[in-house]
Amino acid sequence: MKKLTAIVLATAFSAGIAMGAVAADVYTYQAKNGNVTFDHTMHAGKLDCAKCHTGTPAKIEINRDFAHGIGCKGCHEEMKAGPTRCNECHKR
Repeated sequence: MKKLTAIVLATAFSAGIAMGAVAADVYTYQAKNGNVTFDHTMHAGKLDCAKCHTGTPAKIEINRDFAHGIGCKGCHEEMKAGPTRCNECHKR
């Protein structure tokens, strides 16, 4: 019984550490009109990964055209969720 308790506690502790690491999955992109912060964890919890991550390797090149086009803004408009105005993303 003590071994089982130790295993359960170790697993819970490891999961807690992993969740803490995931929670820090926030990126800041610098822009002339104010930096844009992107919370990957929040997005990953709401969307299928393939919605954004396509191709091989499945990385996204975030740039102005992507963010203002089919990427960020386009998805927010399509899903009727998330910011779509300049100052809602760009913070000084």
